[in-house]
Amino acid sequence: QVQVVESGGGLVQAGGSLRLSCVASGSIRSIYVMGWYRQAPGAQRELVATITSDGKANVADSAKGRFTIARDNAKNTVYLQMSSLKPEDTAVYYCNAELSVWVGVRQSFWGQGTQVTVSS
Repeated sequence: QVQVVESGGGLVQAGGSLRLSCVASGSIRSIYVMGWYRQAPGAQRELVATITSDGKANVADSAKGRFTIARDNAKNTVYLQMSSLKPEDTAVYYCNAELSVWVGVRQSFWGQGTQVTVSS
């Protein structure tokens, strides 16, 4: 059993900052990619940023220069530092972990989501 749990969402004014955290736990052999996605009301879920186990980051254009993704492999944790937040960043933010429980089997696990609301 694998659990992915996010924390750190909340309400912030435009221009402010928030830091999201996500921990993957359970019978995990290896975590390949961890990342953040978001879904605004009425919209599709979209990529925010991902990071590989060796630290290669992929950040969406909408987040570049404002959001930073980081990872602590020893703690199976990924962080998303969000700065200069805009009202359009308001969404439920989901953590995803691509990992293996069994040898040779790669699976994707999602967290339950954490709400980020940016007021104007």
